[in-house]
Amino acid sequence: MTGARANRHRGEIEAIIDGERRVLCLTLGALAELETAFAVDSLAGLAERFSSGRLKALDLIRIVGAGLRGGGNIFSDEEVGEMAVAEGLAGFAGIVASLLAATFGERDRGGAPGENP
Repeated sequence: MTGARANRHRGEIEAIIDGERRVLCLTLGALAELETAFAVDSLAGLAERFSSGRLKALDLIRIVGAGLRGGGNIFSDEEVGEMAVAEGLAGFAGIVASLLAATFGERDRGGAPGENP
């Protein structure tokens, strides 16, 4: 999905990952994947887990990976773990924050995470 534009009304975001603009989206399938990965039994449990603010590096990889796959990009979590974004860890955290906000609320946040202005 290189070069695609995100549709914020569908909960999509754009991020520059490994130097390419990518669309990420936590579709129902991606959310189901995350429910399994985080061993929670509902979307409310997933939202509660994310709102704790205490995510591990593996959590960031899983969320970005699910978002990439939901946006039509085919990458394994192992491949996502090898990817780079501007600002490193802070850039990945920003992508996750924007993706969760687009999925669970606050859809009007601007900018493309991981993109240098």
